[in-house]
Amino acid sequence: MNKPIAIETGAVVRLRKPHPCGGYEWTVVRLGADIGIECNTCQKRVLLPRREFEKRLKKILSSPTSTP
Repeated sequence: MNKPIAIETGAVVRLRKPHPCGGYEWTVVRLGADIGIECNTCQKRVLLPRREFEKRLKKILSSPTSTP
C-alpha cells in the first residue's frame, strides 16, 4: 500500500490528459477519500476517487503554503 500524496486545498496541479476544453491545469477544491478539482480554463468541477487522482496526477505546480 502506497502512502497518499501530500496535497492541500488550493494547490494547482497538472494532470496527464487534457480536459475536453483543452485545459491541463486544475485547482484542488476538496480533500478526503475523493478529491474535488476545478478546471482553471472552464471552471468545471470534477470529483475523483483519491486513487484515480493519484494515477492521473503528473505534477503539482503550486501549493498554497509554498512561497513564490
